[in-house]
Amino acid sequence: MPMAGDAGGRIYWERTGAGEPLLLIQGMSGTRLSWGEPFLSRLRADFDCVVFDNRGIGDSDEVGEPFTIADLAADTLAVMDAAGFETAHVLGISMGGMTAQELALVHPDRLRSLTLGCTYPGGPGSSLIAGEDAGPLLEAMGSGNLDRMLMAMYEVNLSPGFRAEESHFADFAAMAKALPARQRTVQLQLGAIGGHDTQARLAEIAAPTLVVHGSADKMIPVANGELIASLIPGAGLEILRDVGHMFWWERPERSAELVRTHALGA
Repeated sequence: MPMAGDAGGRIYWERTGAGEPLLLIQGMSGTRLSWGEPFLSRLRADFDCVVFDNRGIGDSDEVGEPFTIADLAADTLAVMDAAGFETAHVLGISMGGMTAQELALVHPDRLRSLTLGCTYPGGPGSSLIAGEDAGPLLEAMGSGNLDRMLMAMYEVNLSPGFRAEESHFADFAAMAKALPARQRTVQLQLGAIGGHDTQARLAEIAAPTLVVHGSADKMIPVANGELIASLIPGAGLEILRDVGHMFWWERPERSAELVRTHALGA
């Protein structure tokens, strides 16, 4: 079992595909399975893909102490080192996008390109999930009822149009049940997100950057993606109309195409 790092516990990672190195960083409560085969399978022909379970998540070691986004960036660097990636294209979504911002700022020499999806800069003008959406989600997460929690997560992460096809929920639930997130870790992740603020430093990011965001994102409203793109010099912005937070899950083919075109053209 490949593992990396030891400061905050060992990190489990996996490698598939062939081509240029691509490191994928998941978001809050997400595991390596949260990328989904429809998305990853479209990247493996062009990229040596490394996915991993964040600190305290999935098959990575359990943690009990608070951590920061900077700590997660250090974990990510440990995974890069363990995989033998001197440099890599980096894709980070949601909390993973916050981690990727920090990585790009602290270790700019390690990035070939940067793709930031459905993520948040912190600071003035940024915003997370609205109270009317957060309330039911937090209530469901605290209920101890797994099915109720999964349905609440599904409703807030995916767009109404995607959810209109009833069969889509079965795939989402199977993914989430295959490697459940530890709720204590999710609470610690919320604390790390609350302390994230790179807004004043985003102009320092030198890696070629693409920002991707769904216009129907409830978890992290699309205005955050627009703000990030406006603050990173030369950044591109792709807004996926009527798509929710998990854009790569809803539109795997288009999402993989965006990552591929940006990374290989960097």
